[in-house]
Amino acid sequence: MAGPMTDLRVERKPKLSETVVAAIRKQQLAGEIPPGHKLPTEGQLTETFGVSRTVIREALAKLAADGLVEARQGAGVFVTEHISTTLGVLAADMGAKDSIALNVLEVRLAIEIESAGLAAIRRNAAQEAAIQEAFFEFERLLLASQPTGPADLAFHRAIASATNNPFYVEMLDVLGRRAIPCDVTSPWSAELVQSDEYQRGLQREHLVILNAISAGDANAAREAMRAHLTSSQQRYRERLQARQAYYAKSVAAASTG
Repeated sequence: MAGPMTDLRVERKPKLSETVVAAIRKQQLAGEIPPGHKLPTEGQLTETFGVSRTVIREALAKLAADGLVEARQGAGVFVTEHISTTLGVLAADMGAKDSIALNVLEVRLAIEIESAGLAAIRRNAAQEAAIQEAFFEFERLLLASQPTGPADLAFHRAIASATNNPFYVEMLDVLGRRAIPCDVTSPWSAELVQSDEYQRGLQREHLVILNAISAGDANAAREAMRAHLTSSQQRYRERLQARQAYYAKSVAAASTG
């Protein structure tokens, strides 16, 4: 069996367009760019942020997709007139996602703690390799600024498979994508949960689980999985509380801006 792995410390820098999106959104919510107001031109934004027009266009497309700005042919890009309503809808939607995540994590705690322990005892070389491959795929996606959800699910599914009890795999398959409900490309993640830091924390926890399974230590694997899922529960609670406070402040600012 392969030996324990060392921690991975390479950090992903935010995309330039994400930085621009965050800056413009904060100005909108602070009332510095009020509803109906025209944004600076692409050229002006390029100079302000020191980035290319391609980056600015990507940022504006993201803001438009979130319903925070709208392009008017021949006139420019304007802040949405009903920005407070838009924020309210987004708040309810994202809050609901976090509530679902807490329910899912509760179910996973009941399944995956023992799954990790059994995997440490029963896994074969091919199954351990599958767990490692999912771990490194998560890392690749993180460094490429791509959603890590598929690799996250593959990591946990590979552990379930390594129990050699098909019902553990079936339980995760029933949950499907709901097993990993966090969307790291959420338009609000940069302000509220620092998505890159959040994902890096998940990967460090994955490494502890992987090392315990590779060492054949069932108790350590159970405790590592328990710590991972319990920490995820706490992160989601904090995320939900932060969103509630953030949107209450944001909607008030937009309404009076």
